[in-house]
Amino acid sequence: MGFGFNLFFVFILVPLTGILLVTWLLTRKKIFGKTLGLIWLGIFGLAFLSGIAQWLSAKTLLEKKDYYGEYIVNRDYFPGRQADWQYNNFRFEIKDNDSILFYVTDKKKILKTYRGTITTTKPYSSERLIINMEQPTHHIMTSNPTTYRSAWNFYLVFYSPKFNNVYFKKGKWTPLDK
Repeated sequence: MGFGFNLFFVFILVPLTGILLVTWLLTRKKIFGKTLGLIWLGIFGLAFLSGIAQWLSAKTLLEKKDYYGEYIVNRDYFPGRQADWQYNNFRFEIKDNDSILFYVTDKKKILKTYRGTITTTKPYSSERLIINMEQPTHHIMTSNPTTYRSAWNFYLVFYSPKFNNVYFKKGKWTPLDK
């Protein structure tokens, strides 16, 4: 708890609880007991709601198995022709045998496949992806991605010398409606 809560607890809540408790025991009036109960019920209710809010908004903790799956270009961040073109030309998948297959495509047709392996490292609470591609490789796959996590999902950002940042999210490729 923070410093302000400690001051509130020591100088307001504990003395108020003591005064209400002593007054309730001496006078036997129910109003003092009810007030004391409401105060503590409110404090425990706020602590419970705070815990629920923290749980709902906490970032996803990733493990190696969370990275397995198919990835497509995330067109939500910078929509437009360039994102649509990248979506139709690049995708990859990470298999549960720790292999990665990066596809250069023409929409549905796979033109070239680049292969590699993955590992993870856990510098903090969430594991980070490390990619080891066979050489030569595609310019998007020359460096490890940055993982951005939210409360319910994550996305990967690769740096490309030609395109700058390329955003990928988990998902199945489907043709664009045009």
